[in-house]
Amino acid sequence: MRITAETDTAVAGVTGEMPVRFDTKIAVLLRDDLEPWQRLNVTAFLVSGLGTAVPEVVGEPYADADGTPYLPMFRQPVLVFEGSKETLTAAHVRALSRSLPRAVFTSDLFATGNDRDNRAAVRALPKDQLDLVGLLVHGPRNAVDKVLKGARMHP
Repeated sequence: MRITAETDTAVAGVTGEMPVRFDTKIAVLLRDDLEPWQRLNVTAFLVSGLGTAVPEVVGEPYADADGTPYLPMFRQPVLVFEGSKETLTAAHVRALSRSLPRAVFTSDLFATGNDRDNRAAVRALPKDQLDLVGLLVHGPRNAVDKVLKGARMHP
């Protein structure tokens, strides 16, 4: 969900309360030359680890009116951006220099079929030689904005 004045009003109308503002940001940066299926796959993989590493980003479990339980989800929006290979590389360097929680997805992971091989593919190269196609970053809003300099919101 993109937070705007319109969504603020819509959320307030549904709950009767103004929406919560977050001091942190969850952002995914995707390389702009990925196929649509790759963008979805990379995004899903990148966000999957954040809740275990930073459990406070996960909200309470859901339930419908019948009491059917559902898994908890992030308590704040995940913003998705895109940029060139160079933009992604620069963002990775900035995320590392700020020691922000991060996850990477490299082009090599499209050819693997399991977690063990995925980790081995990333481990095989030094950080400055990774062929990044996706990056997840979480942290203070201002720091994440600086990491994403040059990226644009995903259409």
